[in-house]
Amino acid sequence: QVQLVESGGGLAQPGGSLRLSCAASGSIFSINTMAWYRQAPGKERELVALAASGGITNYADSVKGRFTISRDNAKNTVYLQMNSLKPEDTAVYYCNAVATVLTDRNRYLRVWGQGTLVTISS
Repeated sequence: QVQLVESGGGLAQPGGSLRLSCAASGSIFSINTMAWYRQAPGKERELVALAASGGITNYADSVKGRFTISRDNAKNTVYLQMNSLKPEDTAVYYCNAVATVLTDRNRYLRVWGQGTLVTISS
């Protein structure tokens, strides 16, 4: 009922930048939060950044000052601008959204994208 499609991953050098995008589609009534998570090999999935519908944002300490999350509510899209990238940022990045759908406006659904690989290496 709600689908998330990510784009923008790839290979970047240390110190470089990448921009991830995630577009939500389907029978969306509202989107509460949109967020980016990441999972590095052998590690658990962790929250990178979150953007609530009211404009509040939250970041993992490891990315504060380097990453910026933003939303285009008209397009149901969330972005993650990643600057000053480090090798430890290498991971699969997943988009996440908490949304309601037209057919059940009182039930929040938690939806995941398929993931996009970000590799930081020289």
